[in-house]
Amino acid sequence: MKLVHGLKGLALNSRLLLVCAALGAFAVWVRAAETDAPDGVGAEVLDRYLSNMQSQQAGLRGLQMDMDIDAELPKLQKTGKLHALRSISRVGQITYKGLKFIGDNTIKNDVIARYLTAEKQTQDVSQLAISPQNYKFSYKGLKPREGRDVYVFELKPRKKMVGLFKGELWVDPQTYLPVREAGKFVKNPSIFLKKVEFVRDYEIRNGVALPHHIESRIDTRFWGPAVVSINYSNYAPNEEEQLSSMAPRDTQ
Repeated sequence: MKLVHGLKGLALNSRLLLVCAALGAFAVWVRAAETDAPDGVGAEVLDRYLSNMQSQQAGLRGLQMDMDIDAELPKLQKTGKLHALRSISRVGQITYKGLKFIGDNTIKNDVIARYLTAEKQTQDVSQLAISPQNYKFSYKGLKPREGRDVYVFELKPRKKMVGLFKGELWVDPQTYLPVREAGKFVKNPSIFLKKVEFVRDYEIRNGVALPHHIESRIDTRFWGPAVVSINYSNYAPNEEEQLSSMAPRDTQ
């Protein structure tokens, strides 16, 4: 009888241990879900990325660059090309100066102009930054890019807001700066644009991730699908910003 009771007690204790272990594992899973943050390698990469992005924003301010925009409405067989100057002020405001356009005016007014207007409406860096305040991060591992592996995170926005997107972030393994952002905007930036999917590629120079190429596929409300391709080049200090900083100030 004592042996039987001992075995029953052992079985009961084993069950209790299994239940406790399951509860402990569940608690760990809940804490991880609450933080929405990667652990291990992903956590270290994310910490370095977030730290470097503070200087990244400062590095882009006061720059100007050429933009070559190719846009197409395939169903209407309409195309257009715009060469423009994109400037970023010292406070982060983006402006455009069209230099030359070739093509159909529908492309110019209803695709390119609306696209650039939508971009200007999403200039609040603090509200749109790829940060834990705006996104949930999930580390997905490594992917090959141009002969080497990069870190990849899945992004899910915490709120539905113009400028936020659901997709991926690719991080350079040496500088911990972005080399690609891709996905779909969770809220349409314009009533004329029904859905916007994009891939943004960056080029890293002197510790700054500069915009290099954007490929966007857009469902427009009136003209059907549109394709917009943007290439950036000739990065230089903003001449107007330099002249403004050199201008004498009124000391009165």
